[in-house]
Amino acid sequence: MKELKASKTFAIRFSEVDSMNVVWHGSYPLYFEDAREAFGKEYGLEYMGFFDHGYFAPLVDLSFHYKKPIKYGMTPRIDIIYRPTEAAKIVFDYEIHDAEDDSLIATGHSVQVFMDLNYQLVWDNPPFYQQWKERWEQVDKK
Repeated sequence: MKELKASKTFAIRFSEVDSMNVVWHGSYPLYFEDAREAFGKEYGLEYMGFFDHGYFAPLVDLSFHYKKPIKYGMTPRIDIIYRPTEAAKIVFDYEIHDAEDDSLIATGHSVQVFMDLNYQLVWDNPPFYQQWKERWEQVDKK
């Protein structure tokens, strides 16, 4: 299958660091959110598109692992990689790299599921998402 990946650089704001000049752990989910929005914009899988088709896509799993600190003044790059699955969910892996030397700063993983507008879990891929997967060659053609 074709790898779908997007990247985004971002500046560390003073409000994101603690008294040690290190990014506070609560900022990482926001960086991942920014990456998901960049991915959605690049590949046509935007949040409002879910809603327009009658679905929500809440996060049900989010994790990250630190390799080295991000400090104020850095401009890291986040890479987001789509991980295909047959299930009715959206899976991403993340890597944050130091723009100076491309060293790995952190990794992450997220899983989103689909709910209808009545907040009921959807077990099958919504038609719009199945079509998206086919368009971007993310289905196994056995």
